[in-house]
Formats: sequence, structure tokens, C-alpha cells
Amino acid sequence: MARAGMERWRDRLALVTGASGGIGAAVVRALVQQGLKVVGCARTVGSIEELAAECKSAGYPGTLIPFRCDLSNEEDILSMFSAIRCQHSGVDICINNAGLARPDTLLSGSTSGWKDMFNVNVLALSICTREAYQSMKERKVDDGHIININSMSGHRVLPQSVVHFYSATKYAVTALTEGLRQELREAQTHIRATCISPGLVETQFAFKLHDKDPEKAAATYEHIKCLKPEDVAEAVIYVLSAPPHVQIGDIQMRPTEQVT
Repeated sequence: MARAGMERWRDRLALVTGASGGIGAAVVRALVQQGLKVVGCARTVGSIEELAAECKSAGYPGTLIPFRCDLSNEEDILSMFSAIRCQHSGVDICINNAGLARPDTLLSGSTSGWKDMFNVNVLALSICTREAYQSMKERKVDDGHIININSMSGHRVLPQSVVHFYSATKYAVTALTEGLRQELREAQTHIRATCISPGLVETQFAFKLHDKDPEKAAATYEHIKCLKPEDVAEAVIYVLSAPPHVQIGDIQMRPTEQVT
């Protein structure tokens, strides 16, 4: 089960945000299968605790540590990093997966909806990135990796008004990932920065976006064969298993049948 190139990550610590379902849960499972110690965080940890028990009973070589954290609250994030420092020394891999969309258009959307998206998709990602880097720096970890789960919406704007502000937050992730790569080079480290930009992935994402219209949400995933969360997790493993001198900047991936 061990993948070529993943041996060096065995027993090291990865933080995965938004780990309670969808892409986050699939990434957590893949990392535990490869022998990593994984802190999986979300606002509610019931499903992460179930996944931890499942991984243990399956005999996977790694371990999953559920952690309750509200990423819209900076104090919560800082407390989580402090707990990781005290209990596990620090973070070697940070996977910023948590993200959300609200159906708030540019012409009539609510400011609170915009703030919800900005706080998690941009600010929380940036805070986790900063704290992960500081954790690596203070322990002289020079081979860490920061992976941002971006979106194809960070590379093109769809003519769908309900995702325009969301798309703006994902364009920010594209810029932040490249800016991070440049700052890591300026700091003369070998820590790598990558973003992974999937198109349509079959998760609960559309059901949260269209929470008042479950039929519309379900239809999102019915017209084509979508990506699965495991497909994105596979891309994460590919990125991490690349030789230390290879930095993968961005993986853009869509369902074969997706047009835009």
C-alpha cells in the first residue's frame, strides 16, 4: 500500500482542515493509509471520530487525531496550533481544504454571506499557512509542504451569479499560493507550495450552496460523471510523493465530461 516517494512522510504530522467529509475526509484517509499522523479538524468532529475508528480497525499504519476548530475564529486556529505544538511537536504538512460557498450574488448578496466565504476561504487559509510555516521554521523543518485545495473557479468565472463571490475567493487562493511560493524562495527554504484545482466533485458542496433547493443541488451532480473526493486525494498523494527538487505549482483537474 505504501506509495513510492511517500516513505519520507511516514510518522510525520499533517494538518487537514475541513476533514469531516468530502475531499477532506478522503485526503485524511489517504494520508493515514500512507502512515502519517493526521490532525483532522472541523467545527464538528463526530464524523472524524468515526473515520478515526474506521482507519484503526482497518489496520492503517498512520493515526487520525480529530480536533474541533472553528476556522472562522482566529483564536480557535491559534489554540489548535498551540495544542499541536504541545502534543505532537508541530506541523510538517498543512492541507488547507476547508472552504464554503454561499449563494450571495454581487448585486444583491448579503454582506454576511460574503464575509463567511472570505473568512474561511481566504483568511483561515492564510492564518493556517502562516502558523504552519512558523511551526516548520521553529523546528528547522526544511522539507515541509503547504497544499491549498483550490478550485477551477480560481481560474475562470462561470456565468452563474451565485458563485461569483466564491470564485473571487478562489482567485485569491491562486494568487496566495504563488505568493507563498515566492516568499518561501526568498526565505531560502525548501518548503513547497501547491494548489489543487478540481472542477465538479461529488460532495455535499452543492447541497450547502443550494441549501433551500435540494433538487437543484442533486441535479448539479447528475448530468455528468463527476470527480470523486478520492480523485482529489490521489492528486494530494501525487504532489507529496514528488521528489524534493520538484515543486508542482497547480493541478487543474475536471471530469472528462465537464465543459467549462
